[in-house]
Amino acid sequence: MVGTDAYPDWEAVYRDNVERVYRLMFAKVGNRPDAEDLTTEVFLLALKPLRVSASTGEVRAYLLATARTVLATHWRRTLGREITALDEERDVAVLEAGTEDPGKLARAEAILAELPDRYGRILRLRFLEACSLKEAAAELGITVGNAKVLQHRALRQAAAVAERMGT
Repeated sequence: MVGTDAYPDWEAVYRDNVERVYRLMFAKVGNRPDAEDLTTEVFLLALKPLRVSASTGEVRAYLLATARTVLATHWRRTLGREITALDEERDVAVLEAGTEDPGKLARAEAILAELPDRYGRILRLRFLEACSLKEAAAELGITVGNAKVLQHRALRQAAAVAERMGT
């Protein structure tokens, strides 16, 4: 952890914030590979416009704003529409403390139970077991392209189930 006034260099900005940004992304997407990729995107996007002389609070606020943009782009790219409503207070809490909602797994299991078996299986492999698309495809005995389509359809249906359940 560096001082609260300003960071001495970009490496200090990265070291002090990478775990926070990763925890936020993992809390939103639920799997390690996507969370790592999105964390990288956040820092790549923030690198150019962010001043290293900015205060620690300003840096964290900027990284949070950048993380929201990256996450919205990810959901649009993945689902073809934005499905997340980002709660700034909760996101700041995750970014700062790294706490996770203890009921999240139970909600995910309830949603998965409502899906057809293949949809539930692809989502469980990808997001609960943190398998890559290639690993999930191999486990299901399908091509990677088919796994992508299956995941896309499963996520859409899971979003509809979650909406219906009020989660």
